[in-house]
Amino acid sequence: MKDLALPPRVTDRAFARLAEINAAAGTLRALRVAVEGGGCSGFQYRIELDDPAEDDLVIEKDGQRVVIDPVSLPLLQGAVIDFSEELIGARFTIDNPNATSSCGCGTSFSI
Repeated sequence: MKDLALPPRVTDRAFARLAEINAAAGTLRALRVAVEGGGCSGFQYRIELDDPAEDDLVIEKDGQRVVIDPVSLPLLQGAVIDFSEELIGARFTIDNPNATSSCGCGTSFSI
């Protein structure tokens, strides 16, 4: 893996989309980004709305929070969490410098 001292970063576009989701739902949930074993390349991302746990890394801007659990954190060092809107759909994306390869869906990767 690359520089373990480099924390994940969340773009303004991702925070803005999270704010829209929370406003529409009338909630203030955090966006959880986690890495799990599985997928077609060995690891896969899980992205969901959740409440922060005590040991989560919390990245916050304008009241919006992105949380990462301590097990996933080393696999996401230096990653950029973004939001993308394309013709094929809109989704949160992760540009992970630790991934040596990924599948076409963009949610599965290997290290």
